[in-house]
Amino acid sequence: MRLYSNEIVFRGHPDKVCDQISDAILDAYLEEDKKSRVAVETAGGKGKIFITGEVTSRAAVDAAAVAKRVIKDVGYDPDHFLVIDNIGRQSPDIAQGVDTGGAGDNGMMFGYACNDTPQLLPTAMVILQTFSQCYDELRQVDTRFLPDGKAQITGIYDDDFKLQRIKTFTLCYQNLETDRPATDRLLTSKAVDICSKYGVKVDEFLVNPTGRFRVGGFDADAGLTGRKIVVDSYHSFANVGGGAFSGKDPTKVDRSGAYKAREIAKEYLQEYGLRWCEVQLSYAIGRDRPLAIYINSDRGYFDPPDSLYDECRPTNIIRDLDLPNVKYEELAKFGHFK
Repeated sequence: MRLYSNEIVFRGHPDKVCDQISDAILDAYLEEDKKSRVAVETAGGKGKIFITGEVTSRAAVDAAAVAKRVIKDVGYDPDHFLVIDNIGRQSPDIAQGVDTGGAGDNGMMFGYACNDTPQLLPTAMVILQTFSQCYDELRQVDTRFLPDGKAQITGIYDDDFKLQRIKTFTLCYQNLETDRPATDRLLTSKAVDICSKYGVKVDEFLVNPTGRFRVGGFDADAGLTGRKIVVDSYHSFANVGGGAFSGKDPTKVDRSGAYKAREIAKEYLQEYGLRWCEVQLSYAIGRDRPLAIYINSDRGYFDPPDSLYDECRPTNIIRDLDLPNVKYEELAKFGHFK
């Protein structure tokens, strides 16, 4: 019996809230100025939200107002938070390399695809993404459910690493603790329904294993942009790059390179009938051509054509994937790859 686990955090988890704030600020800049250079980080805890980073843009954005709007949308009271805007201007040393089409940073990025689901993602990952969305919809109509939480699947896998069934589905959700038997039943039934759509049965549930989850969010925990990079990518079913996504405009290859690597993995998976495919891209700051492209799969290594190196220049990625017009806050809520 092969056991493997993956997890997701709900939209109201403090780290995820910080991701959403950073991406909402990015969206606001790009809406007014598609060439905005944005690298925004958010930290929060105990009634304070601190926003810092670098921006070069013609747009005028009230970062504090954006942060409070996100906080309210997630389900917290924005009046309980002091928002501190500490955003500065991007270094001209970086800009001189990026202005000519070069990568916004050094780094390596990974993309992944597999034939487990129509989404070309691992089954357990899709189940948790769907459940996280379901929880957020439930939270918005049923006041017994509060924003914070996370879920985890410990699955039983076969020799081809296909999910056979779920040994343990762990749910930790913030709630009023006034009607726990009913809210527990409601959540577990929704989880069972989602799993059944993928032909997967659940052996057992662990629901709020400590016994209680009333105090949560920024009262119980701190949050930070980029602290959930495994959740944001492939739930540990694939390698993870060195940088986070949220708060970064598309010239930052941590983001655009990862999105492109995912597209390449999907293309190779479908073109060659693969079970799985993983792609690594790597860049040097200021250089517009990738240092390397590595394509691996269940059928071994693929030698990338030279044309793919041109395709993976940052300016070409941004154009081909229309990245200035993506709504990044939406991606930060439940997963960047769906």
